[in-house]
Amino acid sequence: MSRPQQVARPIVRSLRQATGSTATCHPPPIALRQFSSTSVRKDETATTTTPIEPGSEAQKLAADAALLGQQKPTRGPSTVKTGPEEELAKFLSPQLGSRRRRAALATTGDVPFELMPYQCFQEARKILAQDREEKMAKIVAETEKIKRLEATDASIYRGGEAYKQRRIASLRSYIEKLKILADINDPLVKRRFEDGMGDMNKPIYRYLAHRKWCSMDRKIILQRINQFHIVPDLLPKFEPTIDVKMSFRGYKCAPGTILNSRITETPPTLRMQVFDKSERLYTVVVMDSDVPDPETDSFKKRLHFMAANVPWSPTRTALQLHQLTPEGVPSTHPASEELGALAVPWLPAFAQKGSPYHRLSVFVLEQDGDAPLDTAKLKRLYDGPGREGFSLKSFRDKFGLTPVGFTLFRTVWDENTADVMARHGIPGADIEFRPQRVHSLKPPRAPRGWEAKRQKPKYRSLWKYTKRIRGSKYTR
Repeated sequence: MSRPQQVARPIVRSLRQATGSTATCHPPPIALRQFSSTSVRKDETATTTTPIEPGSEAQKLAADAALLGQQKPTRGPSTVKTGPEEELAKFLSPQLGSRRRRAALATTGDVPFELMPYQCFQEARKILAQDREEKMAKIVAETEKIKRLEATDASIYRGGEAYKQRRIASLRSYIEKLKILADINDPLVKRRFEDGMGDMNKPIYRYLAHRKWCSMDRKIILQRINQFHIVPDLLPKFEPTIDVKMSFRGYKCAPGTILNSRITETPPTLRMQVFDKSERLYTVVVMDSDVPDPETDSFKKRLHFMAANVPWSPTRTALQLHQLTPEGVPSTHPASEELGALAVPWLPAFAQKGSPYHRLSVFVLEQDGDAPLDTAKLKRLYDGPGREGFSLKSFRDKFGLTPVGFTLFRTVWDENTADVMARHGIPGADIEFRPQRVHSLKPPRAPRGWEAKRQKPKYRSLWKYTKRIRGSKYTR
């Protein structure tokens, strides 16, 4: 008996007991594909075999394999699906993880995950349960220690009240760490997190989300910050601490993607994930850092969007910028007042013909404390003519903000830019930038070497290979 057949037999027995089947019943002819180590063809989906003589070991193995290959009753006839990922995606839900896991879920029926009939799996769960009980006992002990410390007079400590508060903060941090260690190896916790069903109010799910973000997405953001010179062009230094993703009209754009002007005509949707348990206020800023300035032959900055007093917690995920309205203005969206206040409305991203790509940076800044910003003052300072020459560094210093999140996209002149600018009354669609040729300031040098020897008419046929022959039409 091969190893896959040995592993499959316990789960087959449990499925037979659940369906009430017995060993005396002869299985009907069903679609079947034998276990094999050879590769299958890409277009192969199912094969059938004839029934085997009853009472033999081969019949039991064939029935086991056939039962594992059955689909759900609502999926149609029983078949064993093989082939690449796109073939499995036609009859299995794509939100359930990898191909191996989706195939397992399609063949295990209604058996609960924690009751999988594998002895090693169940023994491991017992060990994890004992370890969790030990961690919970430590949490209770540390909680009692904090209560005793809070009831103690701070004058008995050498450091006074400051030492007491530091000690309490250290114990609370240790308790949060114990909460994470108590559930870090639980397979049910990992399964809920992979399915996107984790409760972000719990420390373990925030820890798993932060670890997943740091594994790849944060590295990509740091690479884009360095690659597109966000530091030091916009800020002297910057380290993102929250996950920010952006989508336009349902289209998810990776950081640094060049987008069409028609797509960026409407405000995007931001998906922000914070990794601490408290709720805080944030400010969202979108700015263009590559606006050409022909008068000074350089570039300046322009503000495209600003929203302030956005309350955010770990349980919230999506912020639709088009739902935000100024303070005191009624909105068609009932929950817009809870999303924050609009200070500067959205200005579509655009670039004149001939100019290099423009970097449109999206910054999320954390406000100091729970005090909201005056959106009327922000509108008076930065709306209208105040958009031009916007400085993120001075804005941060003036209002005491801390940049914590970042993403960006780029825009260039395309076939829809002129129409977008005309619809929103933006001038400059007829402007085209052309690079100027800069001639060398070095004085011309005298001919020498090969050029000096072959300046006579005798070598006229070779003059076309040089630009320094005296009297030649190829000279400048």
